[in-house]
Amino acid sequence: MTHPKLVESMMKPEFYPHVPDSVELIQTHISFIFIAGDLVYKVKKAVDFGFLDFTTLEKRRFYVSEELRLNKRFSPDVYLDILPISEVNRSLILGDTSNVVEYTLKMKRINEDQMLYKLLEAGRVTKDDMERVGKHLSGIYRSIPGDEKSRSFGKLDVISTNVVENFDQTRKYIGGPVSREAFNAIELWSNAFMENNKALFEKRVEQGCIKDCHGDLHLQHICIEDNNIFIFDCIEFNERFRFGDVASDVAFLSMDFDYNGESELGNAFVDEYIKASGDISMKEVLLFYKVYRAFVRAKVTSFMLGDEGIDNSARENAFKNAKKYYDLAYEYVI
Repeated sequence: MTHPKLVESMMKPEFYPHVPDSVELIQTHISFIFIAGDLVYKVKKAVDFGFLDFTTLEKRRFYVSEELRLNKRFSPDVYLDILPISEVNRSLILGDTSNVVEYTLKMKRINEDQMLYKLLEAGRVTKDDMERVGKHLSGIYRSIPGDEKSRSFGKLDVISTNVVENFDQTRKYIGGPVSREAFNAIELWSNAFMENNKALFEKRVEQGCIKDCHGDLHLQHICIEDNNIFIFDCIEFNERFRFGDVASDVAFLSMDFDYNGESELGNAFVDEYIKASGDISMKEVLLFYKVYRAFVRAKVTSFMLGDEGIDNSARENAFKNAKKYYDLAYEYVI
């Protein structure tokens, strides 16, 4: 379990060597995030959701180390170090190794106003920006090997398992945020595409397009600051959600632009990625993965409808957003 003094201790500026003026806490369902001046410290909660398990100190140590290793591929200047937290004389001490009770990921704070979703809201994203992101990402993925382990995730039975799981987990929302007509059309189209394009999926494997990717590449995980592009918060807790066709990551960001009514920006990103990478066959699978990614977002948003911890306003908002994702997936296939 999480140490009972952890949050209280990490909210104190004097807990940190650089002694920030103040500390702000942000919580997600899996993490405590402490914004301490120019630095950010992230601690995993002792939770088990089936698809992730952080319930022991050893598991949290492993996954926080994985988070550092994997994200350094995308933003080495942002992800800095792993630090132990020890209990000494009933106080928690950052960086002490004598009696470790927790581990924290130390990161450089990113300018939140330069996050891609914030820039988009302000109308400050250009095609040139997205071409830069496409070229930047192609360079990162070029350096990631398509090894034997990666290739195993490109097999059609693995892809099919992920797709079928999405439909099985969302069937109960038919008549709610998704109509039966839309659900059936998306399911039928997805299954037919896999059945009719077995050779295409095999070709993607042979071309080395299956890699240890990001897994969660959308507008909220990219920052454009001056000449720098920071990509962060890749999935570290479940390999099945991260390994796959690079086209799935590219499709995720492209889909996110479609969702926000800015398809031209998404197209600029995709076109430059393909040009810079030379991955011409990506065009043949991109729509399949855009449908998949839209449906994943619809599913995750739908899950909030059964969360007793949110109020009616948040639940109504979740319903609206889930419906929009389902509608987008439906538009892709009709």
